Amino acid sequence: MAEETTPEWAPSASSGFELGTDGPNVILVGIDGSDASWRAAAYAAGLARRQNALLAMIYVQPWMAMAGAYGADVQAVTAEMAEELAREIQQHAERVRDVYAVRWKFLTRRGDPYAGLAEAADELKADAVVVGASEKTGHRLIGSVAVRLVKAGRWPVTVVP
Repeated sequence: MAEETTPEWAPSASSGFELGTDGPNVILVGIDGSDASWRAAAYAAGLARRQNALLAMIYVQPWMAMAGAYGADVQAVTAEMAEELAREIQQHAERVRDVYAVRWKFLTRRGDPYAGLAEAADELKADAVVVGASEKTGHRLIGSVAVRLVKAGRWPVTVVP
Protein backbone atom coordinates (compact mmCIF):
# COMPACT_ATOMS: atom_id res chain seq x y z
CA MET A 1 0.00 0.00 0.00
CA ALA A 2 1.39 3.38 -1.04
CA GLU A 3 1.95 6.12 1.52
CA GLU A 4 -0.10 9.29 0.97
CA THR A 5 1.95 12.46 0.49
CA THR A 6 0.91 16.08 0.16
CA PRO A 7 2.26 17.90 -2.90
CA GLU A 8 4.60 20.87 -2.24
CA TRP A 9 2.14 23.35 -3.76
CA ALA A 10 -0.77 22.30 -1.54
CA PRO A 11 -1.49 24.55 1.46
CA SER A 12 -0.66 23.00 4.78
CA ALA A 13 -2.92 23.16 7.81
CA SER A 14 -0.51 25.64 9.41
CA SER A 15 -0.51 28.03 6.42
CA GLY A 16 -3.67 29.82 7.58
CA PHE A 17 -5.52 28.94 4.36
CA GLU A 18 -9.29 28.68 4.80
CA LEU A 19 -11.79 27.21 2.42
CA GLY A 20 -14.60 29.56 1.42
CA THR A 21 -12.73 32.82 1.86
CA ASP A 22 -11.75 33.35 -1.77
CA GLY A 23 -12.51 36.67 -3.36
CA PRO A 24 -12.51 40.19 -2.03
CA ASN A 25 -14.24 41.19 1.20
CA VAL A 26 -13.85 44.96 0.78
CA ILE A 27 -13.71 46.94 -2.46
CA LEU A 28 -12.75 50.61 -2.07
CA VAL A 29 -13.70 53.16 -4.72
CA GLY A 30 -12.66 56.80 -4.86
CA ILE A 31 -15.37 59.29 -5.79
CA ASP A 32 -14.83 62.96 -6.59
CA GLY A 33 -17.97 63.79 -8.56
CA SER A 34 -16.33 63.43 -11.99
CA ASP A 35 -17.88 61.24 -14.69
CA ALA A 36 -14.90 58.88 -14.49
CA SER A 37 -15.37 58.44 -10.73
CA TRP A 38 -19.07 57.62 -11.19
CA ARG A 39 -18.14 55.02 -13.83
CA ALA A 40 -15.59 53.61 -11.36
CA ALA A 41 -18.28 53.48 -8.66
CA ALA A 42 -20.66 51.60 -10.99
CA TYR A 43 -17.90 49.15 -11.90
CA ALA A 44 -16.96 48.64 -8.23
CA ALA A 45 -20.63 48.16 -7.27
CA GLY A 46 -20.91 45.39 -9.85
CA LEU A 47 -17.77 43.73 -8.48
CA ALA A 48 -19.03 44.03 -4.91
CA ARG A 49 -22.42 42.57 -5.84
CA ARG A 50 -20.91 39.60 -7.66
CA GLN A 51 -18.38 38.92 -4.87
CA ASN A 52 -20.76 39.71 -1.99
CA ALA A 53 -18.18 42.24 -0.77
CA LEU A 54 -18.53 45.49 1.13
CA LEU A 55 -18.40 48.50 -1.21
CA ALA A 56 -16.58 51.34 0.53
CA MET A 57 -16.92 54.67 -1.29
CA ILE A 58 -14.64 57.51 -0.27
CA TYR A 59 -14.47 61.19 -1.09
CA VAL A 60 -11.22 62.87 -0.09
CA GLN A 61 -11.74 66.59 0.42
CA PRO A 62 -8.62 68.21 -1.01
CA TRP A 63 -6.70 70.91 0.80
CA MET A 64 -6.55 73.94 -1.45
CA ALA A 65 -3.52 75.89 -0.30
CA MET A 66 -4.11 79.02 -2.37
CA ALA A 67 -7.85 79.29 -1.75
CA GLY A 68 -7.35 81.18 1.52
CA ALA A 69 -5.44 83.86 -0.36
CA TYR A 70 -8.50 84.45 -2.52
CA GLY A 71 -10.86 84.59 0.46
CA ALA A 72 -12.64 81.30 -0.30
CA ASP A 73 -14.02 79.21 2.55
CA VAL A 74 -12.52 75.95 1.28
CA GLN A 75 -13.65 73.79 4.19
CA ALA A 76 -17.27 74.82 3.68
CA VAL A 77 -17.05 74.20 -0.08
CA THR A 78 -15.47 70.74 0.23
CA ALA A 79 -17.78 69.73 3.09
CA GLU A 80 -20.75 70.81 0.97
CA MET A 81 -19.44 68.72 -1.93
CA ALA A 82 -19.04 65.70 0.37
CA GLU A 83 -22.63 66.13 1.57
CA GLU A 84 -23.87 66.41 -2.02
CA LEU A 85 -21.98 63.25 -3.02
CA ALA A 86 -23.44 61.42 -0.01
CA ARG A 87 -26.95 62.54 -1.05
CA GLU A 88 -26.39 61.43 -4.65
CA ILE A 89 -25.10 58.04 -3.51
CA GLN A 90 -28.04 57.59 -1.13
CA GLN A 91 -30.56 58.51 -3.86
CA HIS A 92 -28.94 56.15 -6.35
CA ALA A 93 -28.77 53.35 -3.77
CA GLU A 94 -32.49 53.74 -3.05
CA ARG A 95 -33.35 53.59 -6.77
CA VAL A 96 -31.37 50.40 -7.42
CA ARG A 97 -31.79 48.70 -4.05
CA ASP A 98 -33.67 45.75 -5.54
CA VAL A 99 -31.27 45.38 -8.49
CA TYR A 100 -28.00 45.72 -6.58
CA ALA A 101 -28.13 44.11 -3.18
CA VAL A 102 -24.79 45.58 -2.12
CA ARG A 103 -23.53 46.38 1.36
CA TRP A 104 -21.92 49.80 1.22
CA LYS A 105 -20.57 52.65 3.28
CA PHE A 106 -19.55 56.21 2.44
CA LEU A 107 -16.46 57.82 3.96
CA THR A 108 -14.97 61.29 3.73
CA ARG A 109 -11.45 62.39 4.54
CA ARG A 110 -9.46 65.60 4.17
CA GLY A 111 -6.08 65.99 2.58
CA ASP A 112 -4.17 64.55 -0.34
CA PRO A 113 -6.45 62.22 -2.36
CA TYR A 114 -3.74 59.56 -2.71
CA ALA A 115 -2.95 59.58 1.02
CA GLY A 116 -6.66 59.48 1.93
CA LEU A 117 -7.35 56.53 -0.37
CA ALA A 118 -4.24 54.68 0.83
CA GLU A 119 -5.07 55.19 4.52
CA ALA A 120 -8.68 54.09 4.01
CA ALA A 121 -7.57 51.02 2.02
CA ASP A 122 -5.19 50.04 4.83
CA GLU A 123 -7.73 50.69 7.61
CA LEU A 124 -10.48 48.72 5.87
CA LYS A 125 -8.06 46.03 4.72
CA ALA A 126 -9.34 46.60 1.20
CA ASP A 127 -8.83 43.73 -1.20
CA ALA A 128 -9.15 46.00 -4.24
CA VAL A 129 -9.10 49.71 -5.04
CA VAL A 130 -11.05 51.15 -7.97
CA VAL A 131 -10.59 54.69 -9.27
CA GLY A 132 -11.58 56.63 -12.35
CA ALA A 133 -8.93 57.73 -14.84
CA SER A 134 -7.88 61.33 -14.36
CA GLU A 135 -9.53 63.83 -16.68
CA LYS A 136 -6.92 66.52 -15.93
CA THR A 137 -4.25 67.20 -18.54
CA GLY A 138 -1.62 68.16 -15.96
CA HIS A 139 -1.57 64.62 -14.62
CA ARG A 140 0.25 63.48 -17.74
CA LEU A 141 3.29 65.33 -16.40
CA ILE A 142 3.13 64.88 -12.63
CA GLY A 143 1.11 61.67 -12.37
CA SER A 144 -2.42 61.00 -11.20
CA VAL A 145 -3.83 59.45 -8.05
CA ALA A 146 -4.41 56.25 -10.03
CA VAL A 147 -0.76 56.07 -11.12
CA ARG A 148 0.43 56.69 -7.55
CA LEU A 149 -1.84 53.91 -6.25
CA VAL A 150 -0.57 51.47 -8.87
CA LYS A 151 3.06 52.38 -8.15
CA ALA A 152 2.51 51.82 -4.42
CA GLY A 153 1.84 48.17 -5.23
CA ARG A 154 -0.06 47.52 -2.00
CA TRP A 155 -3.46 46.59 -3.46
CA PRO A 156 -4.84 45.47 -6.79
CA VAL A 157 -5.90 48.71 -8.49
CA THR A 158 -8.42 49.00 -11.31
CA VAL A 159 -8.47 52.25 -13.26
CA VAL A 160 -11.79 52.80 -15.04
CA PRO A 161 -11.70 55.10 -18.10
